[in-house]
Amino acid sequence: MDLTTIWFLLIAVLFTGYFILEGFDFGVGMLLPVLGRDDRERRVLINTIGPVWDGNEVWLITAGGAMFAAFPEWYATLFSGFYLPLLLILLALIGRGVAFEYRHKRPEVSWKRRWDAAIVIGSLLPAFLWGVAFANILRGVPLDADHEYVGGLFDLLHPYALLGGATTLALFVTHGAVFIALKTAGDIRERASALAVRLGVGAAVLAVTFLTWTLSIRSSAAAVVLAVGAALALLGGLAAARVRREGWAFTGTAVAIGLAVATLFAALFPNVLPSTLDAAGTLTATNAASTPYTLKIMTWVAVIFTPVVLAYQGWTYWVFRKRIGVANIPQH
Repeated sequence: MDLTTIWFLLIAVLFTGYFILEGFDFGVGMLLPVLGRDDRERRVLINTIGPVWDGNEVWLITAGGAMFAAFPEWYATLFSGFYLPLLLILLALIGRGVAFEYRHKRPEVSWKRRWDAAIVIGSLLPAFLWGVAFANILRGVPLDADHEYVGGLFDLLHPYALLGGATTLALFVTHGAVFIALKTAGDIRERASALAVRLGVGAAVLAVTFLTWTLSIRSSAAAVVLAVGAALALLGGLAAARVRREGWAFTGTAVAIGLAVATLFAALFPNVLPSTLDAAGTLTATNAASTPYTLKIMTWVAVIFTPVVLAYQGWTYWVFRKRIGVANIPQH
């Protein structure tokens, strides 16, 4: 296996990890006004992801950095063509991060309500726009022979892309509900568990429709197997949620999201950004890659530091593994 293929796989792994981990905290953010009936309950929800949400975003930063270094042509074309959606994602993530830190700075209800709205919007926009972006990456966009994006914003908003956005949003909010049921105690846990099952039915319909459409556009034997696995994992997760086995339910939704993302990358390879105008404009893992020397240096860096980062993040989840409830939140 050559280094370009290895780095394509590594970037796929990084985005898969990002969507699994950031997916549930996007879901928690979107469910803040739904499951949080008062300020103490909303603080419980925020505290379930408080120790981990910023660490989850490291996966995105690493994926972007790896793409920039390993496939600079892919990075440049993607970030210029998808400039507005990616800018909206960035602004939403900034606003969301600020809201987590500032909502408790003042006691006024109106103050907290505004920051809660920022958390909801900052979770909802990326959850939707990432689906739109990845649907366009797989379907292809108008690229000329110089690999330059020559379309406009509305070229990215076709029905397949909008379905992709709706699918990621539905999967993330379901994943978030399952996570809340796993991490909380008392009445919040009960409501989250019931809501996860209801949300999951819609998410399953959207996911199956989107993956079926995806495989009709681009496919491979590996992509078909992964798509079937994603559907089965989601159904298994929902079945576990129905009988209140939150650990297995969370495993099911996490595996479903991971296999769904893997399906997109498996269907895409060896392309990284197809052109809908001319095959000569398509970016592949070969013509978008850096020099072999650059890839070799990056590989050694990844081998040394990746286990350290994974061990640290795993330790963080282990330390903050216990359930929390309203009883853990002081009144003030």
